[in-house]
Amino acid sequence: MNRLFHMPLSPFCRKVRLCLAEKRIEVELIEERYWERAPEFLRRNPAGKVPILKIDGHMMSESQAICEYLEEQTPTPPLLPETPEARYEVRRLVGWFDDKFHEEVTSKVMFGRVLCKLRGQHPDGRHLKSALKQGAAHLDYMGWLLDHRRWLAGDTMSLADFTAAAHLSCLDYTCDVDWDRQPSVKDWYATLKSRPSFRTLLADQVPGFPPPVHYANLDF
Repeated sequence: MNRLFHMPLSPFCRKVRLCLAEKRIEVELIEERYWERAPEFLRRNPAGKVPILKIDGHMMSESQAICEYLEEQTPTPPLLPETPEARYEVRRLVGWFDDKFHEEVTSKVMFGRVLCKLRGQHPDGRHLKSALKQGAAHLDYMGWLLDHRRWLAGDTMSLADFTAAAHLSCLDYTCDVDWDRQPSVKDWYATLKSRPSFRTLLADQVPGFPPPVHYANLDF
């Protein structure tokens, strides 16, 4: 049985989960409290990060490397377009969300809202306020992209869309997305979260942190 060691509100784990689900690859989810750095966990990945995917006899880490492996091994349905130029744009946006968006928004919100409490630490309200301000600017950029394209990276749905949706789904769980700011982004997200691949994400429940009522509602 394939296994994915993950944390429910990790955007990197969610990206891999969406990729697996789109390609209809069954996997057992095993929650990992990675910050406790258990010896067995570190043997799986000395970097001490999730996700870790056990598949085809291999233990794999790093979400983008995992997704690219899955794309090569199971190319249908495709999550990367055919041309080098189009693939570049997908990878550029994947990097945008996994690096810039995560650094400026997701990491700070998840740390302030959830991880601090799980670790018994106190959040810094200034960081959270800054992250929400940065998040608004990112939503505006996404709105601009969707005003010029059908999907974030072009005319077809791609890994760029699932990467962005993975981050926004974490923020939506903590009710930290202003969906009224960019109606095109709201419509785009509603289309994605209505897909079967989103069902397990929308069913996530973190003990002590219930999601808002609209979280699993396909019509918000």
